[in-house]
Amino acid sequence: MTETKVIPAAAITIFGAKGDLTRRKLIPALYNLFIDNHLPSRFVIYCVDFLPMDEEVFKADLLDGINQFSRNGKADPVIWETFAQRIFYVQGDFLQAGTFTGLKEKLTAFDKANEQPGVRLFYFAVAPRFIEIISEALHKHKLCNKIALHRMIIEKPFGTDLTTARKLNRFLQERFDEKQVYRIDHYLGKETVQNIMAFRFANYVFEPLWNNKYIDHIQISVAEEVGVGKRGGYYDSSGALRDMIQNHLLQLLCVIAMECPAAYEAETIRDAKTRVLKSIRPYTNANVFKQVIRGQYTEGTVNNMPRPAYRNEEQVAADSNTETFVAAKLNIDNERWKGVPFFLRTGKSMPRQSSVIVIQFKDSPNKIFKDDIVPNRLIISIQPELEISLLFESKVPGLEMKLKPVEMDFMYQDAYSETLPEAYEALLIDALHGDATLFMRADQIEAAWKVVMPILDAWEKHRGKKLEFYPAGTWGPDACNSLLRPHATEWFSLPPHKGNGTHIPHP
Repeated sequence: MTETKVIPAAAITIFGAKGDLTRRKLIPALYNLFIDNHLPSRFVIYCVDFLPMDEEVFKADLLDGINQFSRNGKADPVIWETFAQRIFYVQGDFLQAGTFTGLKEKLTAFDKANEQPGVRLFYFAVAPRFIEIISEALHKHKLCNKIALHRMIIEKPFGTDLTTARKLNRFLQERFDEKQVYRIDHYLGKETVQNIMAFRFANYVFEPLWNNKYIDHIQISVAEEVGVGKRGGYYDSSGALRDMIQNHLLQLLCVIAMECPAAYEAETIRDAKTRVLKSIRPYTNANVFKQVIRGQYTEGTVNNMPRPAYRNEEQVAADSNTETFVAAKLNIDNERWKGVPFFLRTGKSMPRQSSVIVIQFKDSPNKIFKDDIVPNRLIISIQPELEISLLFESKVPGLEMKLKPVEMDFMYQDAYSETLPEAYEALLIDALHGDATLFMRADQIEAAWKVVMPILDAWEKHRGKKLEFYPAGTWGPDACNSLLRPHATEWFSLPPHKGNGTHIPHP
């Protein structure tokens, strides 16, 4: 977050207050911001949902969520009581005008009590079908009509393809200023992801090497240990390409590949990211099946627990061709990255949770040592470990000249005593302050959809073609390793425990 003026007052409205996102992420994030004195001195949280609910029962459920999911552990009873006094449950149907007229009365009364208009932040923690309904009501009833003060946060998925994303963008732009619309991708709020820009642009030792002269290829992997669980109904109409590649992984690619912006400002940074997306070489129908691997997990074991096949999960079609795994090769056609492939990989029911970016440098041109076989490698671990490590060759102590790859590590837990804020904390406070740096702009969303649309179109045209299968608890289909050749023989993966030595596959 950049330096900003103090907000005197803020009214936060959460639509979809009974949902899992509110209980697990939003309220714990707001509570942590409160105890760290990041929220305005005067604030209120209106929690809107369809279900009738006793307010005290609702708050007790939120407290349970904080105790389970807050990075600060169980809530202090006194602090919680002060925080809870700012929370109000509003029962209302999103389809009924009365919900919004009643909300407007509360928001207006809050402004009057503070003797000035405050920031209004509307969080859409709802199913995508409600986005236009709620937006139209906010516009019609003039709840979100001050460009400088009123904002809305919209969760993914933002559209289901390029056409629907464009339609939704136009719908919102006809009613609100682009500065009011915050399209959230929680990956961009993660501390390690934010640190990539500092790492690149504040340390000149790396920036001269950040190009096709020195880098061989880049791997971006986001592995999920979980299966689809209770989300089978949604996931079967979405899949890994829409759910992860189109947003999370492409956004990570943008942070790695972007040019240095002229200033640390929202629009210059978002301009730089959008230029990256627009420079990605379009897939043709022919090379989709050569450069993209799609897979689906079968029955297996994850953490010694049996996992059913995807097709046997709840609300999943028995003959489903929906992908739970995607590996893709992308090329960026600009001066910096021409000839450097970017390999993206994501999947469900994998051995463990892991988000890793690997910058593989080219091999040493001076092969004077016979055991100089591992090129330098920069590893940025987003989760579970928050660390950046550099792999380099070193002489083994002794009388002989023997080399061994070793790592130089920067680990957050060793370098800083402070607890790290969760991604939603960073994103919520930025939205309250009107800082859109970590949020996606309309043209970014559409540019990202343009990248994946040829893949979706090819899969739709050739349903089931080259759908690979992998047992749950493995790193995906065997075919995904062939995608890396000749740059590497296998994907990099973090070891189960850092202290046991890093898995260093040879290129």
